[in-house]
Amino acid sequence: MTLPNTSRRQWLRRAALTGAGLATLPALRLGARPTSPPPHTGFAEYLPQLEWERRLAGRPELQARMLANENPYGPSPRAIEAIAASAPTGNRYQHEAAAELLTMIAEYEGVPEDHIMVSPGSSDVLEKMAIVHFKDGGNVVAADPAYMSLIKVTMGMGGEWNKVKLTDDWAHDLPAMKAAINDETKLVYVCNPNNPTGTLTDNDELRQFCRDVADTVPVFVDEAYLEYLPDYKSKTMVPLIKEGKNVVVARTFSKVHGMAGLRVGYAVALPETLEKVYQISRGNMGLCKTSVEGAMASMRDTEFQKMSVKRNDDFREQTYAGLEAMGLSYIPSVTSFILFPIAMPGEAFLEGMFDKGVGVRSFDVHGKDYCRVSVGKPEEVDLFLSTLKQVLV
Repeated sequence: MTLPNTSRRQWLRRAALTGAGLATLPALRLGARPTSPPPHTGFAEYLPQLEWERRLAGRPELQARMLANENPYGPSPRAIEAIAASAPTGNRYQHEAAAELLTMIAEYEGVPEDHIMVSPGSSDVLEKMAIVHFKDGGNVVAADPAYMSLIKVTMGMGGEWNKVKLTDDWAHDLPAMKAAINDETKLVYVCNPNNPTGTLTDNDELRQFCRDVADTVPVFVDEAYLEYLPDYKSKTMVPLIKEGKNVVVARTFSKVHGMAGLRVGYAVALPETLEKVYQISRGNMGLCKTSVEGAMASMRDTEFQKMSVKRNDDFREQTYAGLEAMGLSYIPSVTSFILFPIAMPGEAFLEGMFDKGVGVRSFDVHGKDYCRVSVGKPEEVDLFLSTLKQVLV
């Protein structure tokens, strides 16, 4: 059906806000179902409708939103207060606040300030690093499966994904990744803990890998979920940067800090590596002043961070128990999500879950269907488990 002018204007505005392409407009129908994208070269993900698309299509509102690895307990109350207090100064640029946040992060990471780049989320770091390294082609050596942000931009820039399958216990196969590096390799990407598997590669082995490789090819280590580990400071690759190794570490305020929609993250890297990004962008111009103020307040609120980690641990234990009670296996996770195999096609599975108000993700990993469920509050986990039992009948 043709959308009325008012609805069309609303759709166009929402498309601009969400990044939905105008090419999708002809397919927007009341009652329409999303279609599976063609699988890419590693693994395929079936993407459910955005929430506003669901409402337009007359589908049930989600009662449990467990599909995007969002922290349901954030932001920190102190962050919310700082954001509200800074809103009246939103007519001024964020440079001073961004510089203050950068100083805080440098002190937290124990590196000089010129080793830090603050960004609107760690995805921004991933994408910009892909742009500067693959503007003239080449390949990225990365795991399969892996978080796809940097890899997709690499391929969009004309580069290639030199993929290396994870080991049988879902760790990065570091010897195989080292062997996969060739004359066309511009970057090695390691997501640790890995998304979508939720698994951790041994930090000592990864540290040695970086020492062996980084002088020849830069290594990007995505540590978005590392803070969920109780001893994460002992597992970060930041000390290698202090040694002068060409390693990039990305962190985010989206997970433990619960600020996914506020978009704050950062990179730790050698100054000459960050300079490549500054040549194509204006540093902190993409940052929002209110978000920066919120990030600084959240860094100070260590009790909130501890609470986030504890409740995330509780989520995993509750979910594990529920899956085990149904006789389902899962991949033990150190993150805010759990990946487990399902005995039905991923698209049909998501249709069933979403029609009952539960939002999760589905992946095709090497020809097998998996569900990835993100952290939720206890009542959301209960709903997820009861719905899962109905859908998997």
